[in-house]
Amino acid sequence: MRKLLIIFIGITAFGQSNLDKETAKIVDEGKMLYNSEMASWYGTDIFIELYKNKENIGGYFSYTDKDVPKCIFFSKDDKPKVIGTINFEAKIKLETAKADLKEREFTKNELDYFELRKEAMNIIYSDTIFKHYNNTSFNVVPIINKKEKKVFVLTGPKVNNVIILGNDYLLNFDKNNKLLNRKALHKNIIPIKIDGDKEIEATMHSHLPETGEFITSTDICTLMLYGKLYNLKEHFVISEKYVSIWDCEKDTLNLITREAFEKMLEE
Repeated sequence: MRKLLIIFIGITAFGQSNLDKETAKIVDEGKMLYNSEMASWYGTDIFIELYKNKENIGGYFSYTDKDVPKCIFFSKDDKPKVIGTINFEAKIKLETAKADLKEREFTKNELDYFELRKEAMNIIYSDTIFKHYNNTSFNVVPIINKKEKKVFVLTGPKVNNVIILGNDYLLNFDKNNKLLNRKALHKNIIPIKIDGDKEIEATMHSHLPETGEFITSTDICTLMLYGKLYNLKEHFVISEKYVSIWDCEKDTLNLITREAFEKMLEE
């Protein structure tokens, strides 16, 4: 009971502060990244099963068009064309996805995503800020809206029974897809090993000051992708002043002060 009371007090204090707005943006962005990654996951499964000319596949990217998530596959041609479009409903489900393998030109919006992705890939494999690890690959998530153009780079595992947090990056671009700045969101890679089908009560990692006081949108995206897959219940992100608690079953964020968290541990 004491443990629950401390958490409640911590959350209530945050609920009365302007931190809610800041953390709400992080959660919204994390869920947006998750939707893009899920569209890519399911879209790839569907397209690879249906498309026969595998050597013609140049790559893919996902984006949302009028609340409709799409995964676009393009050819290896000098002037690539769209060779597959996987359309989802607002709530992404494999069984409701619709595949269109008709070859066509990029729309104006799709061409912008393609060029942004292409520029990001060139930077990733030429800039020494990006660290490459065995049994991992980079997942590139381009984001375009009226205010900004940016690309998130997440590290995903190539093996089962591991969740990878960290080794993630953010690239900001101008309207002409020229790089404005880039930074590592976490300075290290954080692998979490999973022990078979056992239910995991909680996992955790810490943030250095340069990463920020709260859970990142990339943390949320990764936890949404893998949390339910590996029966993870909660994940704690500990910073200098605060502790972010991500509920992997409900996909919700709670916050308490570091002081309240340490008192909870003492109890």
